[in-house]
Amino acid sequence: DDITLDFVRSRGKHDFRVFTTDPGYPYAAEHTYDVSSLKPQLAAPHSVDNVHPLEKFIGTPIDQAFLGTCTGGRAEDLAIAARILKGKKVHRRTRFIVVPATKGVLLEAMARGDMQTLVEAGATFVTPGCAACLGTHEGILAPGETCITASSRNFPGRMGSTKAQIYVGSPASVAAAALEGKIADPAPYLDE
Repeated sequence: DDITLDFVRSRGKHDFRVFTTDPGYPYAAEHTYDVSSLKPQLAAPHSVDNVHPLEKFIGTPIDQAFLGTCTGGRAEDLAIAARILKGKKVHRRTRFIVVPATKGVLLEAMARGDMQTLVEAGATFVTPGCAACLGTHEGILAPGETCITASSRNFPGRMGSTKAQIYVGSPASVAAAALEGKIADPAPYLDE
């Protein structure tokens, strides 16, 4: 779509071919879904296919909230976390690790003031890249620890110990959990 093309062009990529369906040929199928009543979801340990409504896990204590990498470290992800955390502090018993996806994302978040907001709230930043999502760098989990992450996987050992519990949620869910020190509904923070 146009948003994707604008993004690619803004990165200096101009010599590429856009693939579309041939004129007059329909898609094999088109589906429309009503998502207006869909509630926030989490993937519970130990599979991204183990999905349940977030409300089932509200109050589950966490040791770490992890926002970042390629799937949860985009500029808009950092912006929503900054919106939720502005003027607030990360829970005193919770580590909040933030990993921008790229240097470009880091610079954009700095220019908007999102980085300042997150640092003031108590977030710890890691160099753009994979970090604990790949089981390396800052933020790896110890045995018995629980984490909520906006990264892409939660199988045993993915973020450190095979004895850790990893929940996968949205960037908003991760930010709300960082504030409360437990899995929390982000909706009240988004309504502020």
